[in-house]
Amino acid sequence: MGLPDAAVFERAGLAAWPGIEVEWDGHWVRRASGGYTKRANSVQCLDPADDGDVDARIAAAVAWFASRDLPPVFRMTPLAGPDLSAALDRLGWRTIDASHQFAMVLAPVEADPRGRIFALRDPAWLAIQQQLSGYDNDRQARLEALLAAMQVDACGVALFDAAGVPVASALMAIADGIVVAGNVVTAADQRRKGYAAAMMATGHAWAHAAGARFAALNVQADNVGAQALYRRLGYTRQYDYHYRLPGAQ
Repeated sequence: MGLPDAAVFERAGLAAWPGIEVEWDGHWVRRASGGYTKRANSVQCLDPADDGDVDARIAAAVAWFASRDLPPVFRMTPLAGPDLSAALDRLGWRTIDASHQFAMVLAPVEADPRGRIFALRDPAWLAIQQQLSGYDNDRQARLEALLAAMQVDACGVALFDAAGVPVASALMAIADGIVVAGNVVTAADQRRKGYAAAMMATGHAWAHAAGARFAALNVQADNVGAQALYRRLGYTRQYDYHYRLPGAQ
């Protein structure tokens, strides 16, 4: 079974990591979610052929984000047209957060007995996410607002150690038959013990039972430890993307 192309993964990602406010400009989509993650607060193009009148459309996007007290951000995937990239270069926008899209065919897998599946907005799972991520209450509230906008089948996953302490967690959301993992986090003092892999297996087992046949996630290019983990699980690098923001390089 072959993997889908970038367009399929990107559209699944829009549903699995939603914007609270969404506005389309042709094949460009603007999304705002109170500033929680660049991915949910950015504009991206889903058709490389749709790169006409770019200067005016960039200006419109900048104004759209400014009206929401958010910095303008472009998410640049292989679906961004060359004229868009050239226009951002002319305007002096800088490039940050080089990242990779990883994916794999999702085979049946056994859940780890230490793992547990939670309803997406279960207060117990939200508390685990906040604890492991080190979020203050404001950032946690922004996460919870984004989760409230989710309209696809999704769950929280957590793994517990022998003492019953949560040591790893993630969000799993299924869109178009693809389970997208987000907010993958392991306790800082519990890394390199296999907990993240066991937690991901638990999430994959849930997703396969729910009908997902592919798995995808995003990982920053400089996070070599996470990339090694995902490769061991069977993920492979599909394509690269980055973000563009106004300002000097």
